[in-house]
Amino acid sequence: MGKPPKRRVQGGRVTAKGTTPESTRYTPPGVYSQQKVSPGWVPVLMFGLLGIGVVIILANYVGFVPGDTSNWYLLLGLGFILSGIITATQFH
Repeated sequence: MGKPPKRRVQGGRVTAKGTTPESTRYTPPGVYSQQKVSPGWVPVLMFGLLGIGVVIILANYVGFVPGDTSNWYLLLGLGFILSGIITATQFH
């Protein structure tokens, strides 16, 4: 049993040749008219949130938190770390 013969597909230009002198459909990647710049407080907030989260988690393990060690302190610390990571995604 042999292979069926290949079909010939009629293709070609979608637009007529010579209708526009230069096509404007292609935009090269990374070419922006204005670069985005984050304010100076964004990295400060990012590192601050990450640092506070780490300090809360370490203080919970060492036992420097008021009351007894609790999972709520861990969740609070992880919340601060997650907020720092979310802030890091907004940095340009």
